[in-house]
Amino acid sequence: MADSRLVRWWPIAALTLALAGLVVWRALAGAPALTPADASTASAARAKPGAAHGDAAEASSAAATPVGPTERSPERAATGFVGSDRCAPCHAEEHAAWQGSQHARAMQHASAATVLGNFEGARLRYAGQVHRFEHQDGKYWVTTDGPDGQLHRYEVLYTFGVEPLQQYLVAGPGGRLQALPFAWDSRPRARGGQRWYHLHERESVRAGDVLHWTAASQNWNHMCAECHSTHVTKGYDAAADRFTTTWSEISVGCEGCHGGGARHLDWTEARTPDPSKGLEVRFDERQNATWTRLPSGTAQRGKGPSSGTESATCAFCHSRRETLSQPLRHGAPLLDSVALELLTEPFYTPDGVMSDEVFTSGSFQQSKMAHAGVTCSDCHEPHSGRLRAEGNGVCASCHEPARFDVPAHHHHAASTAATPAAPASAAPSAPAAPRCVDCHMPARTYMGVDVRHDHGFRVPRPDLSVRLGIPNTCADCHGQKPASWAADAVRAWLGRPAQSYQTYAEVFARARTAPGDPAVAAELQQLATDSAIPAIARATALASLRVAPTAASLAVLRSALADPDPLLRRAALGALGSYDPRRIAAVAAPLLVDPVRGVRAEAARVLAGVDLGAPSERAAQNLDGALREYIATQTLHADRAEAQNNLGLVFARTGKPRDAEQAYLAALRIEPGYVPTYVNLADLYRELGRDADGVALLRRGVTRLPEQAELLHSLGLALVRQGHKDQALEPLKRAAELAPEQPRFQAVYQAALAALRPSPPAAQAQPSLGRP
Repeated sequence: MADSRLVRWWPIAALTLALAGLVVWRALAGAPALTPADASTASAARAKPGAAHGDAAEASSAAATPVGPTERSPERAATGFVGSDRCAPCHAEEHAAWQGSQHARAMQHASAATVLGNFEGARLRYAGQVHRFEHQDGKYWVTTDGPDGQLHRYEVLYTFGVEPLQQYLVAGPGGRLQALPFAWDSRPRARGGQRWYHLHERESVRAGDVLHWTAASQNWNHMCAECHSTHVTKGYDAAADRFTTTWSEISVGCEGCHGGGARHLDWTEARTPDPSKGLEVRFDERQNATWTRLPSGTAQRGKGPSSGTESATCAFCHSRRETLSQPLRHGAPLLDSVALELLTEPFYTPDGVMSDEVFTSGSFQQSKMAHAGVTCSDCHEPHSGRLRAEGNGVCASCHEPARFDVPAHHHHAASTAATPAAPASAAPSAPAAPRCVDCHMPARTYMGVDVRHDHGFRVPRPDLSVRLGIPNTCADCHGQKPASWAADAVRAWLGRPAQSYQTYAEVFARARTAPGDPAVAAELQQLATDSAIPAIARATALASLRVAPTAASLAVLRSALADPDPLLRRAALGALGSYDPRRIAAVAAPLLVDPVRGVRAEAARVLAGVDLGAPSERAAQNLDGALREYIATQTLHADRAEAQNNLGLVFARTGKPRDAEQAYLAALRIEPGYVPTYVNLADLYRELGRDADGVALLRRGVTRLPEQAELLHSLGLALVRQGHKDQALEPLKRAAELAPEQPRFQAVYQAALAALRPSPPAAQAQPSLGRP
């Protein structure tokens, strides 16, 4: 059966089926149609499949309703939360710094004071249509293509962000808010800003496309809300298909990081002995922490290692992750609330450098800085969000400038280096002296104009580009030169091959190209057990052992189940899913009562439906409790096809076929092009003796998605089971052609050919389907 995990921001589809038929699939769900603001009553039309991205998704229909006060003001009083204004009297300096921050302006009501874009009759042509931006009677309006592909007028209710771009939110049906596809480039005009642009300006995104602004990828309630506002609850009701999303403060306020302030206010009045001062979480990791400059020119932390509380709080939003529960439990382990994305494709290159938008934390966890005890606020002032110094000044606080900010270290003349990652639209400027970040924090541009720096603080490794074909930071300035040129230069400077703190690039590269290779599995086992390696890399190695279920791998996974780091425990549990359930039940069952919610829920997912023998009453209760937590996580995201698919899986495994069927059907209503659910529902029908229904379902899927090899392969197998071997040959053949990298598809097709014993002429007419 196909499995899926929830991912944040631009969800990516990945198909990695094991022989047993397990699929990990990340994909976008279609969103209900939006109600044009200039229509009082209307039926939302079903969108046509978009041209730009084929049949990946289709928007579902929903009844249109006028926008009411609930949608305009979803703020709710939350127990224990008092608002940032209550902090100002005692913390005036911090409050003033926060007011000028991007956190304070992450989301705002649309008004003359908050809207940055030109709404004075501006026009923008995109995908053959002219889109308009207008300001009328104190309100802001955008005329753009709706879910039916036609132009409609929508009222802007909220602004989203300020620098280097600002987006805008409009209301949809069922309590939805959607982010419009047009952003205002708020950079200075000299840098190419002060203009409207489409977030996919190089494509032609139309209604029905997974990237269209009416789709789930642009839904505020699921994708954006909890990191742009404070104390957010998503509040999705699947039966009513309606959100009641609430916040305690519209922007990211003081309590977004410090937790509810009511008890702290009580403490200020009572002054009772309380080491916590009534705070849910205290950020005191930098208190009494001194940094001593060593003879090497770097600094060493004088206090013990940081607790990780600060970095974990920041990581709740500044990471690529899936939400496990809401709202954030301040001061609790991060994995109680979210599960971090590991160093996998397409999010990271094999050396761990960001390749998609991963929001910093996963990169920072890999760094030598994090290992040395550096925290986010060592470099960033936490209330204003700004760097503590300009230019190389932040780095110079720990790295002696006379040793590092000189040509003898960076090997560039001060007048010859260019600043990387400048957008093509930026005005040309004279070459600048190299900055530390130019070489050690590779920059990538997202959303057209937003330059983000990788926080792995790495030694440039063009030699890895030569061997593995991955990017390197030298090419950001010297793109016209081959990687071999840069690698030779670095070797000449050092007098030896380059080395770096992150040592796993080649292992992960081989794991991606030859995942089942025993030699690669042995390397992954060694990496997973090396305590000197960053935990996120070790967890990635553990997760990668899923495709190499050997006795040696099982021994490594069993050991990791007892690791103090919950990230490793969760990764090991996930990898155990590819083993014989009878071999893993005894070792995984204790984690059903793990102190961290994310680990308990993963244990429940892996053990759902597994025969635990004759469990004691307590063991049965442990499994039941952890399953409830896992189901609660998926129910939280019941607006998503992948979550409904996961519910279907767990219901099927626990003997609830009717509930499983309903969840699968819900997934296909949400996203008619969601491949794993076709496969899983057809498999459920097979188990229920309803193979004919499974064949009909898969035929519908193939009609909608004719290039999906997994659907074709499943259809072929279903036809074989029904005795229609002659009909099965064509879809099996097509699946093998579409996915030559899948040995399972090749083997099944060749077996089908042999079973049918085609005549010699027919056999000669069959194309070769082996690997090139």
